Amino acid sequence: MRVFGGAGVQDIVDDFDGDTWRTVYTVRFAGAVYVLHAFQKKPKRGIATPKAELGLIGRRLGRAQGDYERWTPSEKPISR
Repeated sequence: MRVFGGAGVQDIVDDFDGDTWRTVYTVRFAGAVYVLHAFQKKPKRGIATPKAELGLIGRRLGRAQGDYERWTPSEKPISR
């Protein structure tokens, strides 16, 4: 999704039984994939994703960043 710039946010769009579904995830974090949102796409105007959905995705991306930062320091690399 371009709206999130370089945040590594991707989406999968699929049509099923006449409806369109979208799943948004991020691959920004090493060793983890966070699914940020999954929803039925029902735009009020045109094909744009509604602002409310984009806001929710943005908030969840921020929470994923915090979660990842909390867990990463506790994982110590194994030296060989």
